Amino acid sequence: MAKGDIETYHEDGQWKNRPQGNDRASSTHETKAEAERVGRDMAKDRKVEHVIKNLDGQIGKRNSYGNDPRRSKG
Repeated sequence: MAKGDIETYHEDGQWKNRPQGNDRASSTHETKAEAERVGRDMAKDRKVEHVIKNLDGQIGKRNSYGNDPRRSKG
């Protein structure tokens, strides 16, 4: 992940979002769905990638919002 990308992850019984490179979470949430929604909005605003991790810490999903190197249609 590049510095500034938004990471959604589970820690201490809560779902959290933080920009890559930060030590602390920017937001905390009770549910994964709520954390994903807020993380997606953060990534769209910043035009960066949103990385969503599963409970085990493995990457479950990735979405890019602005810095796609590929310019193909479809």
